[in-house]
Amino acid sequence: MKNIGILGIQGAIEEHEAMLQAIGCNTFWIKEPKDLRHIDGIILPGGESTSMGKQLEWSGMMEPLRKAIAKGMPAFGTCAGMILLAKEIEGNSLQSRLGLMNIVVKRNAYGSQLDSFVTDLDVAGLSQRLPAVFIRAPRIEACGDGVETLASYRNHPVLVRQGNMLAASFHPELTECTDLHRYFVSRMVAG
Repeated sequence: MKNIGILGIQGAIEEHEAMLQAIGCNTFWIKEPKDLRHIDGIILPGGESTSMGKQLEWSGMMEPLRKAIAKGMPAFGTCAGMILLAKEIEGNSLQSRLGLMNIVVKRNAYGSQLDSFVTDLDVAGLSQRLPAVFIRAPRIEACGDGVETLASYRNHPVLVRQGNMLAASFHPELTECTDLHRYFVSRMVAG
């Protein structure tokens, strides 16, 4: 049984926790650097990326988390979590973030809260279409070396992988489908 941490600052923490527990994982809310010692992988949930980045800095979590992921700890960022992983944010390069994934993202590129939508995606490596919830979602504008596109929406990547990092523009935890969490745990954490 794998121990998966969920960055416990804000956002869809409980929803990710329910998904992970449904597929047989132990879950832990990660709030301090010492919490990183006992996990096999980490989820960076959706929320408000600017606030999350500031809280990572203030809590002393930014550098230990960056080092753990850079050394190979599997990480899965959804929505704001993807922004935290991105090397570049279009129009806001000074925002605090981990900056580890070779992607350029644009915040809120799919519109406001009122423009939220659900669609089904074809995902490389999954046998059935994946339901995806987009809420004030970021869009990947460019992918660099080592980044593999696993799913696209309207000619833009929305699910990408780079080594030990997985990032989604959408919220898989807001559906009843555990396929993407299974993918993360079975192919990236256990794999």
